Amino acid sequence: MNCGTKRQRARNGRQGTTAKSSQNNISAVRHDVSLFSELDIYLFREGTHFRIYEKLGNHLIAVEGVSGVYFAVWAPNARAVSVIGDFNQWNAHTHPLAPRADSSGIWEGFIPGLQRGDLYKYAMVSPHRYVLEKADPYAYRHEQPPRTASCIWDLEYEWSDRSWMSKREYFNRLQGPWSVYEVHLGSWRRVPEDGDRWLNYRELAPLLADYVSRMGFTHVEFMPVLEHPFYPSWGYQGTGFFAPTSRYGTPQDFMFLVDYLHQCGIGVILDWVPSHFPGDGHGLAGFDGTHLYEHADPRKGFHPDWKSYIFNYGRNEVKIFLISNALFWLERYHIDALRIDAVASMLYLDYSRQEGQWVPNEQGGRDNRDAIAFLKRLNEEIYKEFPGTQTIAEESTDWPRVSRPTYADGVGFGMKWNMGWMHDTLEYIKKDPVYRKHHHNQLTFSIWYAFCENFLLSLSHDEVVHGKGSLLGKMPGGYSEQFANLRLLYGYLYAHPGKKLLFMGGEFGQWNEWSHDGSLDWHLLEYPAHRGLQHWVRDLNFFYRGEPSLYERDFSSEGFYWINLDDWQHSVIVFARRGDGQPPAVVVAANFTPVARFSYRIGVPYGGYWKEMLNSDAVCYGGGGVGNGGGAWAEPVAWQGQPYSLSLAVPPLGILFLKGPF
Repeated sequence: MNCGTKRQRARNGRQGTTAKSSQNNISAVRHDVSLFSELDIYLFREGTHFRIYEKLGNHLIAVEGVSGVYFAVWAPNARAVSVIGDFNQWNAHTHPLAPRADSSGIWEGFIPGLQRGDLYKYAMVSPHRYVLEKADPYAYRHEQPPRTASCIWDLEYEWSDRSWMSKREYFNRLQGPWSVYEVHLGSWRRVPEDGDRWLNYRELAPLLADYVSRMGFTHVEFMPVLEHPFYPSWGYQGTGFFAPTSRYGTPQDFMFLVDYLHQCGIGVILDWVPSHFPGDGHGLAGFDGTHLYEHADPRKGFHPDWKSYIFNYGRNEVKIFLISNALFWLERYHIDALRIDAVASMLYLDYSRQEGQWVPNEQGGRDNRDAIAFLKRLNEEIYKEFPGTQTIAEESTDWPRVSRPTYADGVGFGMKWNMGWMHDTLEYIKKDPVYRKHHHNQLTFSIWYAFCENFLLSLSHDEVVHGKGSLLGKMPGGYSEQFANLRLLYGYLYAHPGKKLLFMGGEFGQWNEWSHDGSLDWHLLEYPAHRGLQHWVRDLNFFYRGEPSLYERDFSSEGFYWINLDDWQHSVIVFARRGDGQPPAVVVAANFTPVARFSYRIGVPYGGYWKEMLNSDAVCYGGGGVGNGGGAWAEPVAWQGQPYSLSLAVPPLGILFLKGPF
């Protein structure tokens, strides 16, 4: 049942009449009830109360045997605050809250008779005496957009993922395999026979878990699920930071989805956005009639790219709002990792700004010291409270030590997206193969900085939107060559040091650019080339997960060495990966031209038989079948600095994974 379906209101575009089912049971506000202790207020003011969601917001409680709801909201500059809802005909004079006497800026009160599912907002009289109607920043649930009221709710749920949670630290370790499937919940799969509606959280659970398990991905990453009024923002313009979007169900329904994935051995990453928030009237912007969550100066508080507001990271109450929110998703929803969006925009005061459009820091520099301190404290608290989790920064610049601990003068993230690898590799592979030899450095340069951070290699949603086309559509050549190039790209992704991320649809060759308004084109799997590509990604995943040399030393130069990086004329590269144990090793040979290289000699570190573990040109993947009959014997011929060598057939637009010795 949707929040508030029993109680409809006729305002803000809503049609209907006010329900009377429980109106007469609603009593006046009691101001002698509080969930705050003196310690709570001290920590709140100090900026260290990182479970503040347990106090602020709405909470179903009983006082002297009478059930009702306790409300608390931070609005230090408001002249008056009251709770309005369908229970009082949205009358701002009926249920006023009272300010605490400790000048904390918190207004509170207990309203007997309210119950789970009731709708409400806060009516605030601003310092300039106009009335604002605001959703609750700490509400666990909101109405389904375009409606904007908050909903009284609880988070009671019986979890069944104890086995996963007890082993999460192992599954989430940096020395383990990470193959992430990025998902937008509303467009992964829809129901065309039912008006092309999206699936709800509970419908998604078995379908997504089964697919991800069969494909061999280790984690899913959800694009932001927090409540957002504008669907085409994909969740990146959120207003309800403590509420999963009600488009797909209740908070408990989202818990069920996470729970189900965990029971199937799949980790869950949440895309989290502390970098900005939209200016919708019911949201955080100008919350009590003043710049409360954002900076007053637009040079600091308004983002020119996204036309949204920037959090004031130097304000204690804002800092605990965000850190509490991060811990909230990890604690109450059992999220395994947070991918932090747009970190670069937080680090730099002049991000996307021209001269004169930004304010330097106290030393005249461009680094945002409040944001840096916030990010460091955020990571410290997460790793202290939830040591089995990870944080991942989407950071697109060369800011140093993003994924190094704060005690080592780092920002404290566990991993960082490797945007350089993504940009260079896509630019390279989009070129006609005849020109690739002149851009060989674009292919090999990433290794020179691959170990300065704990990198995650991403082929994300950002690469298949806003006119960029699909990954398959980026590939040059005819139909078969486009698929060969894409198989080669994915093979290089899995062979290169760093964890892996692939956006949904890429695994089977979505032709069209991704659209949030429809389902992925699953019908493409009726065609052999798309099935072959999907088969290739599945086999890459399972081989990667079963081969420690491909992940154990992802973040150490000891896990990689070049065998041949200089054959630019043939656009061939050869390198080795190794794990903690030696031998065996995996040697990778990739040919970025449509010309097969027969009798191509490569050096290898050991003698014996080298098995061809994966070949992107295999017929089962849609290739032409150029290969080595399952493997080759190493000859005692020193080559490329190695004591042995193999004579191979390296397929056109193909990549080989060889393992030895056997």
